Amino acid sequence: MRRTGRHVTMLTEGTYPHVHGGVSTWCDQLVQGMPEVGFQVVSLTGSGREPVTWELPPNVYRHTPVPTWGPRPGHARAPYGRARRRFTDSYERLLLSFLDPESRCDFGTALYELAELARAGRLSAALRTESALRSLMWIWTMPHLPTAAAGPTVHDALTATDLLEHALRPLGVRIPEDSVAHAVSSGLATLPALAARRLDGVPFLLTEHGIYLRERYLGYRRDAQRWPVKAFMLGFYRELNSLGYRAADLITPCNEYNRRWEERGGADAHRIRTVYNGVDPAAFPHAGPEPDTPTLTWCGRVDPIKDLETLIHAYAAVRAELPETRLRLFGPVPPGGEAYRTRLEKLAAELGVTDGLSFEGRISEVWRAYAAGHVVMLSSISEGFPFSIIEAMSCGRTTVSTDVGGVREAVGDTGLVVPPREPEMMAAAALTLLKDDTRRLRLGEMSRQRVIDRFTLRRSVDAFRTIYQELAGLPEVYEPTVETVADWTLELRDPWYGAAAWGSARTGPENGAGR
Repeated sequence: MRRTGRHVTMLTEGTYPHVHGGVSTWCDQLVQGMPEVGFQVVSLTGSGREPVTWELPPNVYRHTPVPTWGPRPGHARAPYGRARRRFTDSYERLLLSFLDPESRCDFGTALYELAELARAGRLSAALRTESALRSLMWIWTMPHLPTAAAGPTVHDALTATDLLEHALRPLGVRIPEDSVAHAVSSGLATLPALAARRLDGVPFLLTEHGIYLRERYLGYRRDAQRWPVKAFMLGFYRELNSLGYRAADLITPCNEYNRRWEERGGADAHRIRTVYNGVDPAAFPHAGPEPDTPTLTWCGRVDPIKDLETLIHAYAAVRAELPETRLRLFGPVPPGGEAYRTRLEKLAAELGVTDGLSFEGRISEVWRAYAAGHVVMLSSISEGFPFSIIEAMSCGRTTVSTDVGGVREAVGDTGLVVPPREPEMMAAAALTLLKDDTRRLRLGEMSRQRVIDRFTLRRSVDAFRTIYQELAGLPEVYEPTVETVADWTLELRDPWYGAAAWGSARTGPENGAGR
């Protein structure tokens, strides 16, 4: 099958094209930046009824949502006879691979055998048979396994089976053989790519923004299931994650922090190439004059992983010293996140800062969110290479952010980085910048220059265009695009920017705020 790098199947989980921000922004940038490449987007969703919130460009020739919940896919009847015995053998080896690592059963081999059953539409029904349940209970309660001491029940087994069946549904998705499979996260999005690579020889590219496995561990801390169920699912995710690292033809982390995780997870260092996220400095121009009232801003989705509790606690400490300070939160509440938003509002009320804090929802011109404040905040407990930071930097705003993922790589010496879940240290950093106009403006100037030098969208898109061609078998070698002053820095001649760089008085909005 001849490949040219002009057909790409993009595999997403819970992001593009159903959700705005973060990874979804990156996906849209990639698709929009390569109009000559045809993209099929396969999006793993919950019910499959989630609305498409992005306007898909013409080069997205197909969008296929894959619901991981809802009605069971494929045939209602499970395989029987010899086919049932083959399934049982493969399933037990899969279970042993992550429940009893000493068994030395190979997770990948078993998974690929189940992929053929999934493609035939038989896997979901097979997993829900009584014999599959008996296999799990037998392995789970082996005396030498830690799970046996926890006394897993039949109810636990039914719960674990249900979760695994839903997780494996993407395994039956077929990818065109003339395309490159590009999973934009580890985990479930890699399932169709893994099957296509083994069974059809389709090249497999893996890009990781956040660390998928780490985020699963963080997520399961809040879940209500009993420990045997959590151990079961985390074992599955751990093996799937490692298989993706080992099997991918190329891995493109968005920072060196991710690269180190991937190497520890089994990835070959020679098949890893760091490609930083990028922004268009023309789309995120210098934000211009600061507001008259001391203001902290935050931009993202309202989600527990963003740890807005820490930010609100830090804001309360800032208010205790600078009572006029405001905190403006820009970004949507994703479906299911309403309870978290309510919890944050209650926290703000308990701390007595409701009058200075505002939830402002999604904003169409995102650069205005950064222009709305003096300092841009990030309080996340997990990130990859966050767009909110490099977008804020492109707008000439300095940042206070938590030391997670690739944040320190992005910020360099242009902002302040503090440990996660330390509101006192976050507050101290914010106060330092709010009280020192000269330093704050100088760091803002350095921030924009750092983006121009290292993190432009053109550089990122050019890298992936060449990678697609490489994986298709064309003799291309990526060379980073060299940005020039003529490309991005005309605004450096703007009178306001020059005044800001020298720490002089603020100028009126006509000199930059509306650019």
